[in-house]
Amino acid sequence: MKDKRSVSVVIPAYNEEQSLEELYSSLKNVLGRIAGKYEFIFIDDGSSDESLEILHSLREQDRSVKIIAFQRNQGKSAALSEGFKAARCDYVVTIDADLQDNPDEIPEMIEMLEEGADLVSGWKINRQDPLTKTIPSRIFNLVTSTVSKVKLHDFNCGFKAYRKDVVKNISVYGELHRFIPVLAAWEGFRVTEKKVTHF
Repeated sequence: MKDKRSVSVVIPAYNEEQSLEELYSSLKNVLGRIAGKYEFIFIDDGSSDESLEILHSLREQDRSVKIIAFQRNQGKSAALSEGFKAARCDYVVTIDADLQDNPDEIPEMIEMLEEGADLVSGWKINRQDPLTKTIPSRIFNLVTSTVSKVKLHDFNCGFKAYRKDVVKNISVYGELHRFIPVLAAWEGFRVTEKKVTHF
C-alpha cells in the first residue's frame, strides 16, 4: 500500500523562518514512512523575513519541495487555492507552518481517507490559545455547524486531509478557507473529523 500511496502537503507560510526547517524535517520523516510518492508545496505569502530564502535552500536539497511565492501578503485562502491547484498526488494534507500541529497524526488521517472519508478535518480538542481566541472560535463553530448542518467541532483548524477530488472541485477565496468542510459537504463529499494535538 505504501508504494502506491501519494501525498501532497500544502503549507501556507507567512514569516515563519524559525519553524520551516523543523517542520520540513518532521514532514519528510513521516511521509517517507507512509508514502511511495510525496511533495511539499510551500506557499510563501509575501513574507518579509528569511522564509523564502530558507525554502529555496530546502528546494536545493530536495526536489520534492515546491515553492509558490506571492509578492505581497494575500491571505490564507489565496495560499490554499494556489496550493490546491499545484497538488498532483492522490491525497492532499494542509498544515500550518507554525509548528502548532503534529505531522505524526498524518498517517491516521490518511487511513481515514482510505476507509471512506473524503475530507478529514482536525479538531483541536485541547486548544492552547488564550480565551480571546477560544471563545469566539467556539461561537463561530457552533453557529457554522448549526446553519450548515455539517456536524464538526472545529471548522477553523488548518490541519486537514483530503482526497484530491475535493480540492480540485471547490473554490477557495476571501475568507472561505474557514468554510472548506461546508463547501465540500455541499458538493456531496463525505466529511469527518479527527481529534488532533495542539501545541
